[in-house]
Amino acid sequence: MRDDELLTVAEVMTRLRLGRSTVYDLLRTRRLPSVTIGRCRRIPASALGRFITEEMERAA
Repeated sequence: MRDDELLTVAEVMTRLRLGRSTVYDLLRTRRLPSVTIGRCRRIPASALGRFITEEMERAA
């Protein structure tokens, strides 16, 4: 996963093994940052990495 890569919601769903509504809830609550390009929502790979790290620290 490259830091400058932009992921689709479907790709994030696959990587986190979460459902669509859960991923959109994370985006809506801004726990997972995203950018909108036109009508497309994209999640920076670096933001996903930070999210995973923060969740791991929170669980510890």
